[in-house]
Amino acid sequence: MRLSAACADVAHARAVTVDRGRTRDALADDAGATAWLRAIGDRLTSRTGLQADRFDEAAVPVAGALRDALRRLAAEATDDPRPPATAPDLARSEAIATLNATAEVWPQLVWPEGGRPSVAYRGSGTSARLAVQLIAHQAVELFAGPDRDRLRPCLAPNCLLFFLKNTPRREWCSPACGNRVRVARHYRRHHATDNA
Repeated sequence: MRLSAACADVAHARAVTVDRGRTRDALADDAGATAWLRAIGDRLTSRTGLQADRFDEAAVPVAGALRDALRRLAAEATDDPRPPATAPDLARSEAIATLNATAEVWPQLVWPEGGRPSVAYRGSGTSARLAVQLIAHQAVELFAGPDRDRLRPCLAPNCLLFFLKNTPRREWCSPACGNRVRVARHYRRHHATDNA
């Protein structure tokens, strides 16, 4: 899996969501952020050797700041028409600085005796901090690489996600969002004729 694709995949863990018109932030407290990191941990294990059950709460403030920076930069990259869900006043320069400061990982060669060589990423700090650093590193690869042009905001009702458009017809982050759009369209069509 390419790094940028992994970064986009991590977004589906939904750190910020909308439920009945209210924004819910999974990174708002230590317990929620730790649970979110554990939920995405298996997606990062192959690149880091991390064990998600060992994630602690040390990376919680960094994870929230990184999420805000990524949302700000993704909104700019995609001309996202939605209002910011988090950190509406975050400046572009601050978002870039946060991303760059957090992307402190480096590749290392792992080559077991009799096995195939592979790459693992290492960083400083705790396992949770390394997970956040790897997400930042993947985001740098995404924003600076060719996949940036495939990045899209999901414009389904109550969805705050971004996704990589991997087929020409794809318009939403998931089939569930596509279904919500079709149901809303159907509802508007039938209720417009009922009221006419």
